[in-house]
Amino acid sequence: MAGNGDSTRAIFFALGANFAIAVAKGVAAVITGSGAMLAETVHSLADCGNQLLLLLGVRQARKPVSPEFPLGHGRAIYFWSFLVAVMLFSVGGMFSVYEGVHKLRKPEPLSQWWWAAGVLVFAIIAEGISMCACLREVRKARGGRSLWEWFRQSRQAELVVIFGEDLAALLGLLFALAAVLLSVVTGSPVWDAIGTIGIGVLLIVIAVLVAIEVKAMLIGQSVDPELEKRILEYLRNRPEIARLIHVITLQQGNDIVVSVQAVMSQTRDVPALLADINRVEDELKAGFPAVRWTFFEPDIGRAA
Repeated sequence: MAGNGDSTRAIFFALGANFAIAVAKGVAAVITGSGAMLAETVHSLADCGNQLLLLLGVRQARKPVSPEFPLGHGRAIYFWSFLVAVMLFSVGGMFSVYEGVHKLRKPEPLSQWWWAAGVLVFAIIAEGISMCACLREVRKARGGRSLWEWFRQSRQAELVVIFGEDLAALLGLLFALAAVLLSVVTGSPVWDAIGTIGIGVLLIVIAVLVAIEVKAMLIGQSVDPELEKRILEYLRNRPEIARLIHVITLQQGNDIVVSVQAVMSQTRDVPALLADINRVEDELKAGFPAVRWTFFEPDIGRAA
């Protein structure tokens, strides 16, 4: 699983790209009067705000443990990520649909359309660079899984959000460029309005998918299934453990909680039993650095 620094780098890439794109789109929207371009401007500005919220979430997640928060603040990033999904839905998606419907009812011809086309090509290149940076971090975390499988199973909320935002932005830009070009070729501004509505629907769909994934993390999910499988295999192979009864894993931001209930091989000598438990916990944390808290309950053998 990629660390916090990897996710932060992807956030900064996206923030820089979206700010430059938002400025360029805003100028083009004023000059051309394109509804699709205005929708894309609002989308990029909303994305800039979203990335600032993610950076705030990453910072809050790093706060140390305290008596009030004994497991730390790692899950704070889930709250801010969910808020970003809500903003992507409302500010980006709903505004774009509203603007598209308005343009559909009162279509206005585009002026100096080449400004819009040029800015969109620039934006596609800039967003493509941001998407490549995001995919590099995703590639480190997804292993042999498909992007969809990684998206459904990942526990890195900030990276899931950045991936969703970048994907929505890139597809939205392609929609906007197609809408502008169709409006020019056909001479009908209706295509610009349809493109604006399409961008809004796209943003809403991706925002809902992101919100579903982050909501699960916010409630409290186990760790990434592949990582959980490796932790279970490690515990089953320990000579100190005769049999596992129950194992619970919990993702806390970038940290992991592991609770183990097991029948130990050594049961008669209490100091030796405690030494075995400490050794298993220490080596578990050494082998899986993300594991920060372990709770180990030795138990007697039970009938299967």
